[in-house]
Amino acid sequence: METIRKNTITVLLVLIGFNAFSQSKDALQRIFEKSYEAENAKNYAIAINELKSDYDPDNYVINIRLGWLNYLAKQYTESISYYEKSIALKPYAIEARFGCVKPLSAIENWEKVKKQYIEILTIDPQNTVANYWLGVIIYNRKDFNGAAKLFEKIVNLYPLDYESVIMLAWSKLYGSKFSEAKVLFQQALIIRPSDSSALSGLKLIP
Repeated sequence: METIRKNTITVLLVLIGFNAFSQSKDALQRIFEKSYEAENAKNYAIAINELKSDYDPDNYVINIRLGWLNYLAKQYTESISYYEKSIALKPYAIEARFGCVKPLSAIENWEKVKKQYIEILTIDPQNTVANYWLGVIIYNRKDFNGAAKLFEKIVNLYPLDYESVIMLAWSKLYGSKFSEAKVLFQQALIIRPSDSSALSGLKLIP
């Protein structure tokens, strides 16, 4: 009899806990629904306040959502803070790192943008978006050989991606690899006939 009583109590506790969990999830869904409605109406402050009404610092989804909403509201410092909390909660999730790039770019903190792209590529070496934009940053710093390595990864995966092909061509040109640059500029012209950038590049090859 004592065993039956203990088992019954255990089952009741599990059911109570499950019910509380379910209610908590329902409440969170309602809060998110209201925040989406406010976002769609461009009422970002209201959307933010909806989430803050039941804020949990250990909830990845709430933090990443607040990062996005604060970015839309041009509250870049707050946005970065929430994205960084999301990254700390799930360090191998690259979506929060891509999110963090947006407010960092808005305040032109290119060193931290570069760091996020490097971290993304540590997790996902073939990520084409991170490879491309890290390549652009390095290219703008005139490290043409370093940029070429990143653009080359993308071109190997997507030979007909114009943006990557043309950036690789210019990187090769400024890296004094003229024969490779010529082939790539010609490839760019196949992808996009009469492309002015490719034609300009060809004229600069000795």
